[in-house]
Amino acid sequence: MKYGICHLSIVPCRIEPSDKSEMVTQLLFGEVLKIYEEKRAGWRKIKTAFDDYDCWIDEKQFVEINETEFERLNTSPPIVCAEMANIISNEADNSLIPILLGSSLPNFKDKKVRFNEFIFQYDGQVISTSKKQPKDDIIANAMMYLNSPYLWGGRSPFGIDCSGFTQVIYKMNGFKLPRDASQQAEIGETLSFIEESESGDLAFFDNEEGSIIHVGIMLENNSIIHASGKVRIDKIDHQGIFNTEMNTYSHRLRLIKKIL
Repeated sequence: MKYGICHLSIVPCRIEPSDKSEMVTQLLFGEVLKIYEEKRAGWRKIKTAFDDYDCWIDEKQFVEINETEFERLNTSPPIVCAEMANIISNEADNSLIPILLGSSLPNFKDKKVRFNEFIFQYDGQVISTSKKQPKDDIIANAMMYLNSPYLWGGRSPFGIDCSGFTQVIYKMNGFKLPRDASQQAEIGETLSFIEESESGDLAFFDNEEGSIIHVGIMLENNSIIHASGKVRIDKIDHQGIFNTEMNTYSHRLRLIKKIL
């Protein structure tokens, strides 16, 4: 078994070993992975350590780390970037790398990020996830993504999907969510009525076949923030999400879960 870490701002992870293949998720800077298979033309089949997601990435878009470093980073609550976007500088050559909200900062101490032979300087704001943050922080962090465009498989302020949005927000709060909405719906406490929900709870929505296809974060005053076209705030009731721009219900409510 080999191991790696994302050393770039954001890396696409694909369903097949090809740049033309569908992107199913993304790795943010500092997130670690397991390498399962090597493929022609420099592709690697991996499992993302944060959420055990199987996918393919270009071998040029990560660096290998040893098992000891992998285990240490994978079992330690990450310190994450708390700014929409910032830069880190490589002390070896002064090159700059942009990093985004929710990115991990491995071995962060004294404004330095360290792994392998790399040492980066980072002067921005951070969140320590070693303890759960107040639920109000979930909403404050979610609001930073308002108007981020929807992107299938996305996990960044510059393109994000519904479950990537909830996952990264909960990561910043010190809690690991699975990658897909249907997986996220399997954890937590199911609430009987929408009136029981609190800001920060997750609402899930299904299609005609009953499959969970969408997720968002509950707000006060019967509102929800979610990624649909863009990260937006809409009204929600016992039927689902009502889009005032379309003057119709856009998503049908299936259940609400209390995770924290």
